[in-house]
Amino acid sequence: MQTTTKTLLTSLIAITAACGGDEHPATPDAAPVVHDAPPPLPDAPPMAMPCGTLVPSAIAADPAWVGTNRADLTAWFDSAGCMSPGYDPNHKPVALFDWDNTLSKNDFGDAITFYMITHGKVIQPTNHDWHTTSAYMTDAAATALSTACGTTIADGLSLHTDTNTACANEILNVYTSSGTWATAAAFAGWNWRWIEPTYAWTAQLMAGYTHAELQTFMLDAVSTQLTAAVGTTQTVGTTTGLNAWLRIYDQQKELVKALQTRGYDVWVITASPQDAIAAVAPMAGIAADHVVGIRSMTDANGKLTYRFEGCGPLADGQGAMISYIQGKRCFVNKYIFGDTGPRALDRRADGKRQVFAAGDSDTDIEFLRDAKYKFVLNRNKKELMCSAYYDDNDSWRINPMFIGPKAVASPYSCPTTACRDENGATLACRDLGGNIIPIENDTVHVP
Repeated sequence: MQTTTKTLLTSLIAITAACGGDEHPATPDAAPVVHDAPPPLPDAPPMAMPCGTLVPSAIAADPAWVGTNRADLTAWFDSAGCMSPGYDPNHKPVALFDWDNTLSKNDFGDAITFYMITHGKVIQPTNHDWHTTSAYMTDAAATALSTACGTTIADGLSLHTDTNTACANEILNVYTSSGTWATAAAFAGWNWRWIEPTYAWTAQLMAGYTHAELQTFMLDAVSTQLTAAVGTTQTVGTTTGLNAWLRIYDQQKELVKALQTRGYDVWVITASPQDAIAAVAPMAGIAADHVVGIRSMTDANGKLTYRFEGCGPLADGQGAMISYIQGKRCFVNKYIFGDTGPRALDRRADGKRQVFAAGDSDTDIEFLRDAKYKFVLNRNKKELMCSAYYDDNDSWRINPMFIGPKAVASPYSCPTTACRDENGATLACRDLGGNIIPIENDTVHVP
């Protein structure tokens, strides 16, 4: 019995030793297994920063804004700006502003025209023939100008309109009233939807000068007017009481900045001469190369001629179309959207046009209607205000002028005579669907 017990005990001890214990293993622990560290995760793609360093600016509160205009404009700008879905910095949304009386108070085209006359910058036309200055000049106007300005001064030399008041008076009257001093019609036969001959004539009176010279003239012309007291006037020839003060609206400069800081491509489209507005556009925060105005052809010496760059169906060297009504659409499509073919006069497809546009006059109607959102300063211009008050798709906003707003106008005769055709005949205004616009009341004014 004792022997058996001893044998069993010895066997159990041996088994235990073979298995080892927690505190005294029979053999050393195996070296720990070291697993390779997991490879680092790839860098996450950089976050899209469509606005880059841009910080969208606010439109400041101002009593000149009426109703919900400031909030609505902000929402419109945000809807296609750099924080909106689908924004493409390589194809920025386009915003367009007219210049005279939209970005500015008063007319910069008038300022340069008056300057050219009062400073003796208008030159004798080719062969002393005023017909060469405009394809639409009447015989009566050409004769009146030749009589007043004379034929003794050689072609291309100053007509001395700074001292020859008869010549100054005749040129001024043709420009301001489309008629001679004796009230004969100065122009005839033009397409009323493509050109305004007096606007074109400002550019044509600049013939004989280089781009640089004209930009210098423009800066000289506006330098005193931008600081002149409201209501300041000047005399040209013997005509008194002509405007001699200008402003660039602070509120519009804020809109330009608000658009640019949201990633928009902001342009000026104007029926004033290219060089004139290119010289002053930076004052509103818009680069000189973002101006589309009346673009004159130049000669071999780099001097402007009486003819214009072409657009749509019209080749370079034409005198029938400027950036005016349908011409504004054409030149926008050509220079901003790259439509250099004969269809540039046509309305571009949805999604291929400007997102925002601002204007004040009937001359702006087509490029405004082409925009998704439209902003209008109320100057009581009938055709424009018919569309603005009709407010297709809740896409128009109207504000009184920021300086010297207009009084309430009579109801606009939209269904009968508020619009004009290419021959200048009055007719009913229609929306883009061809529907006649009803009578519209003038309701947006400073409270």
